[in-house]
Amino acid sequence: MRKQAFTVAAILLLMSVAAAAQTPNMEGYWNNQAGSAPWDIEPHAAAFQVPAGQGVIVDTPDRKIPYKPEALAKRNDLRDHHIFDDPQGHCAPSGVPRQTYTPFGFQILQPRGAVVILYEAEHAYRVIRTDGSKHVASSFKLWQGDSTGHWEGNTLIVDSTNFNGKPWFDMAGNFTTDSLHVVERYTVVDANTIQYEATIEDPTIYTRPWTMRFPLRRNNQPGYYILEFACYEGERDLQHYTEDTGKKQK
Repeated sequence: MRKQAFTVAAILLLMSVAAAAQTPNMEGYWNNQAGSAPWDIEPHAAAFQVPAGQGVIVDTPDRKIPYKPEALAKRNDLRDHHIFDDPQGHCAPSGVPRQTYTPFGFQILQPRGAVVILYEAEHAYRVIRTDGSKHVASSFKLWQGDSTGHWEGNTLIVDSTNFNGKPWFDMAGNFTTDSLHVVERYTVVDANTIQYEATIEDPTIYTRPWTMRFPLRRNNQPGYYILEFACYEGERDLQHYTEDTGKKQK
């Protein structure tokens, strides 16, 4: 009996090691190829200090977010009158998926049972559990949510819930709620390319789920490392902005 139990344990261990060996290696430094998405994930014309862009939404006819009417009105009000209130502008965490397309690099690590992402922006980090554990209790609300993941072939699928509803998607007032549900797909295309995709679901403000997509490129620059990001939650310098650059409305 002991010999049989040992044999079964050995087989399971070998299967685990083999599975780990087959997991694509994403470790290293990466930069996004999301264009002007940090400013606006929807198609937009050039404006003051904002480059024109087609956005990163790929599955709606107009490449825009499928807002419900009341949510669209709120977004428009935030964009037109309350850009000062963007949490990222005050150095709060960018959230998911925004931190993937901020104009800064990040590092991916793959310790046993997890994928860890270290972001240059705001000193943020994520621990994506790949050990089969479940999401934390729904009463826990987090800036970056709670992320669990698993591999399907060469794609890491990440399911994130438990958001606090405070981050925005960009600098154009596209907001979130605590009902947000994000499913990300990191597909390893080759040694230097990951196809990134995030499907967004929130029935409280959208008429249907929608998806953004863009590539990530490995940073092979010799000696590259993540820089110190001097930004602190509660940043107040935005009070010096002029009205045309986002000054808080009275």
